[in-house]
This record gives sequence, C-alpha cells and structure tokens, in this order.
Amino acid sequence: MARKPNTVSARTKRGESPGFAPPWLKSYPQDVAWDESFSPALVGSLLDQAVASYGQRPCTYFLGKRLSFAEIGELSDRAALGLQRLGVGPGVKVGLFLPNSPTFLVFYYGILKAGGTVVNFNPLYSLDEIAFQLRDSGARIMVTLDLVFLFDKVEAMLERGVLDKAVVAHFASLLPPLKSIAFKLLKRKKLAHIASSPVKECIVREQDLLANDGHYEMPAITPDAVAVLQYTGGTTGTPKGAMLTHANISINAAQVKVWQNRPPKDDRILCILPLFHVFAMTAVMNFAITNGMEIILVPRFDLKETLKLIRKLRPTLLPGVPTLYNAILRHPRIARFDLSSLEYCISGGAALPIEVKRGFEAASGCKVVEGYGLSETSPVVACNPLDTPKEGSIGIPLPATVIAIRSLENPSQDMPFGEPGEICIAGPQVMAGYWNKPEETESAFVGRFFRTGDVGYMDEDGFIFIVDRIKDMINASGFKIYPRHIEDAIYEHAAVAEVTVIGIPDDYRGEAPKAFVKLKEGQQVTAEDLLAFLREKLSKIEIPAEIEFREELPKTMIGKLSKKELRVEG
Repeated sequence: MARKPNTVSARTKRGESPGFAPPWLKSYPQDVAWDESFSPALVGSLLDQAVASYGQRPCTYFLGKRLSFAEIGELSDRAALGLQRLGVGPGVKVGLFLPNSPTFLVFYYGILKAGGTVVNFNPLYSLDEIAFQLRDSGARIMVTLDLVFLFDKVEAMLERGVLDKAVVAHFASLLPPLKSIAFKLLKRKKLAHIASSPVKECIVREQDLLANDGHYEMPAITPDAVAVLQYTGGTTGTPKGAMLTHANISINAAQVKVWQNRPPKDDRILCILPLFHVFAMTAVMNFAITNGMEIILVPRFDLKETLKLIRKLRPTLLPGVPTLYNAILRHPRIARFDLSSLEYCISGGAALPIEVKRGFEAASGCKVVEGYGLSETSPVVACNPLDTPKEGSIGIPLPATVIAIRSLENPSQDMPFGEPGEICIAGPQVMAGYWNKPEETESAFVGRFFRTGDVGYMDEDGFIFIVDRIKDMINASGFKIYPRHIEDAIYEHAAVAEVTVIGIPDDYRGEAPKAFVKLKEGQQVTAEDLLAFLREKLSKIEIPAEIEFREELPKTMIGKLSKKELRVEG
C-alpha cells in the first residue's frame, strides 16, 4: 500500500506553519527559491519535451556513435508500442539488465511510455540475487544485450521459469559501422548464440520489437503511478523495492535543474555512474534529458580510457562518487591530461574527503560540491551551493524539501543546532513506500518525514553534516553492502561454523568487506575455496576483500557474535 504523496507547493501547503523560517534560507543561492512550486509529470514526457526543444542535438555518445534526441525519442516510441504488444501496460513490471548504453535510455523511457514500471537490475548481480528481485518485484520481462556475460544470466532465469520473456538487443548495432564489423569478426565469442538457446522461443529480438511505426497508445495513468522500483537494502539489509512515482522522479529532475541553474548551452555530461543506480538515473540521465545535454555513456570504467575521453570529448559536467575523483587524482600522469573542460562536479554516494575535493579542484580547475540522497528519495534531497559550499557538509535542502534532525530516542523531537540526530526528509521526491512491505513502510516514516537511518547534525546556517551511518553497513564506492547478506551466503558452506563480516578501509573503494570465519571442527577450507563458492552467490562488490580464519570469534555476554572487538582491532 502506497503512502499519500507529499504535496509540492509552497511551505504553508507542505504542512509547515505560516511562521516557519528554515535556517537554510539565509544560505540559499540568490537566484533559487526554496518555496518553488513544481508540477508533477509523466517521466516519458521529459524525453518528449526534449525532442521538441532539442531534436537535432546529440543525445548520446557511445563508443564513437552519436544518436540525436529525435532518434532516441523515436526509438523509445517504437519500444513503447512493441512492449505494449507484449502486454506491457499499467502495473506491469519490466526489468532492465543493462550496462550504460543507448539501449538503457530507449527502454527506460519506452517502458514508462507504455505505462509499465521499470525495475533496475545490477548487471553484476549473482543468479540468486537476480532471481530474488524478479520474484519480489513480479517482473516477468527483462531487457538485456546479447553480450554473453549478460545474456547467460537472463537465459538462466528463463530456464528456471522466473522470467517469461527476454528482449535482447544486439550490442554490435550500437557501434559505428566499422567498429560493428570489427567486433562481430574479432570478438564474436563475446556475443551469445541466441538461435541455439534452449529457450529461444521466449526471446524477442530488439529489431523485431522495434519494427513498428511508434504510434503507441497513451496509458491511462497519472503522475502518482509507480514509475520505478528501485531496490535498496534500506536500514535493515533486506532487499526491498522503493516505489518511486512519476511525480517523484519528474520533480526531482526539476529540483536538480533549478538548483544547478545553468543557462542553455551545449553541455556534455560524462556518465560513468551506472544508470541502474538511482544517482545516475536522476543526476545524469533525467537531468541531462531535461537540459538538452549530450550524455557520454561509459559502459565500463577504465581510468586511462576515461581520461582520454575527457580530453577528446570535452565534457562540462561529471557527477561521481569520491572514489572516482580519487582514482583520477591518483593517476601517475594526471598532469598530462587536460581536464579544463570540466566546469561542475557533484559528488554523492559516500563522504567526500576534503583532500580529494581540494586535489581534484586544483588538478581540473572545476568546482566539486557534495550532495546527498537515497534510493527512497529519487534520490537528491540536499546539495551544496556552487558558490558558497561548506567543506565536509552534504549541503542544504533542495527547493520544496524539508530536512529535520530528529532525536534518536524520540523521532518526533527536533534536535538543536549542532546536536546529532537522525536525518529525516519530507518533500515531493520522497517515495510512495516499499513494494509489498506495508509494515516496513510504516516504520520508515514519522508522520510525513522519511527516516534515513543516517545520523547527522545541522548548523545554524542550515548546512547538514553526516557524522555516522547505519550500524554495520559497508559503503563501497557509494554502494551499500550489508554484512548479513554476505554472512548468510558464507553460512551456506558446509564447513563454516561461524562468520562475522565488517567493513575495512580500502584505498580505492573507501570500504570493503572482510570476513572472519570459524570452521567446524575437523574441516579444512582455504580462502580461495571459499571465494570460489561465493562467486555464484554474491555480486563482485560483495565478495570479501579479505578472509581471515580464527579459532574463536568474539561474542557478547549473551553469546551473540560481536563486530565491535573486530573493528577495534582494525
């Protein structure tokens, strides 16, 4: 059951008293109004409006091939009609199992235009993780590419009966003509043999699905309909789908646009962040679409190639996580690469070390500001002003957004300035609730405020600082990793008696998981054996960076395994 959405108009209509004076108003950019009103829209209309305004501008750049806004728009219309002919309509969930590519945009907007709901999948998910999310969401159709590492997993889901249909796009068709020919000749082993698949009758080739005139039937839905199920561990580590409505997503894109307040120009935005992640969905894709920006799509991050791409294509914006900026900064020959085209970078997903911020700004001449958001908030709720940021802060609330710091003991009580408490958020970008989890939805809110589970404080200028985060959560390159999920997978090994997983410092990812394992008496297993066992059960980023075997693991007085002592040792 979905919650009643937050309203989107001025402060007195959002439930604040007429005399409510937010402390962040004194810090607001002069040309941005906090009490701005936003009109909700269907997300597919964002692309339609962009086609009308910027039709002939380049929309995507992918490995040397450009597609205009008009071309992406036409393909998404055809995708919408093709999907409707497959039965996609209001309430129908369709999975996207894709790396960054034009195919992602075509089908993201195509699904939404057809009236369906997008379910984002991480291409690095294990088979068990994919199967769980498919069953939980109810998605019976998946869109993917014919690259072996993607198709094999989708094929396995078809064989298990978890999926009914797969729409498969041809990777080589995304490349320029000469590159396409070379790929099919020299790297054909990377392409799946769909014609010989045992489930070929369940596979729809993209070229067949798109073979229509694009005159799809407008769905009978309103902006309150769920547009995206964005899976997150939330505050408990149990995967659940945040129901993001068309209103949530369209307004959050508008909020980010108003906040950045960039004059119309031929901007290019470098998309290294994965589009299946909510940060990239809004701060890259939807933001770029609403502003007529070219999206430079990077399917796989390679530091040297990324630096060459910046030098060649001259992007002006680079949203990223701190590990990205740190990786660029640490390149041994960074001084040889021209980063001067970059004007603006927004960092999110994890805390931005001050030394990384200062170093990257010095190397590039570009401003780097930190923001904050969550899957449950579409995601952006706060950001530093470009001209007056505060180092170490996640910034101030976006327009139409209220952030409160609430007592950890009593979430209805506001904390004084400078005193830590739980960060709670109200605004039009806050989700409608968790899919099929009414009890968890109820516990995630206090009144209209979403409880983030993050601990922080607000200063007298309205700037927010995070001082802690959900106990036990591991934050690797902005991705949430939950130790219990890793522990459960390790426990499936017959030789394991006890296991505890904690986060340890990692120079590149910020944090990485480490497992402490006690084996059953008489059992012998190496770290390599255990890692091999886990590769089918965990995504790559969840695989422990270290495994340490111990005779005994620390426990509390009541016999519960304790992480506290292990953290102190590290």
